[in-house]
Amino acid sequence: MTATAATWHDVEHGAYDADLPLWRELAAAADGPILDLGAGTGRVALDLAAHGYEVVALDSDPELLAELAERDASVATVHADARSFALDTSFSLILAPMQLVQILGGLEGRAQMLERVHAHLTPAGVFAAALSDPHDTVPDESASPPLPDILERDGWVFSSQPISVHERDGRVVIERRRQSVSPAGELEAEDALIQLDVLTLDDFESELREARLAAVARREIPETLDHIGSTVILCRR
Repeated sequence: MTATAATWHDVEHGAYDADLPLWRELAAAADGPILDLGAGTGRVALDLAAHGYEVVALDSDPELLAELAERDASVATVHADARSFALDTSFSLILAPMQLVQILGGLEGRAQMLERVHAHLTPAGVFAAALSDPHDTVPDESASPPLPDILERDGWVFSSQPISVHERDGRVVIERRRQSVSPAGELEAEDALIQLDVLTLDDFESELREARLAAVARREIPETLDHIGSTVILCRR
């Protein structure tokens, strides 16, 4: 079995559930369909659909969306970039989970995404975006190395472990070592780089105002044993 982008997405993100209660809470208060930006293989979209909500899952990676559709064909999928999507539907709630706003290529990318969000929100619709301080991924010098994320599937074992973190050009760069072990014990390894923009909550709220979106609340998602905490900024059109 060759490890695919969907496999690694599941390894590194699939088990995270600390934010799901907040998305369910916001979905219960929404009046209409929900748009999940950067939906990936459906961690959030499939959970909300299982609770009876109408969800559209948008992602720029067709392989991830194909995996999502295979898991639940009732969830509508849209192959598009969060910075340039154009849909015929308006949404009462748009979600940007797991630091999506910090992987859009800086200020210009975020501004493009926020313009698209504003264009697709219903009047008084809510946009909720999660942000983290990527410096929190840097372990204390006395701390043990972080444990790898592990997934077993069809006898294969996949693991992904951060091996270095450094800051460069206003971004925190996380290097991960990804390993696949076959049922016969054969090992394959590769390295992957993940870049997160360094972005303060106050600066992002200023960007929201520029996009004619009014921040109304901040909600905290506590850290877990495996993931750093985050703050979700809620805003209205």
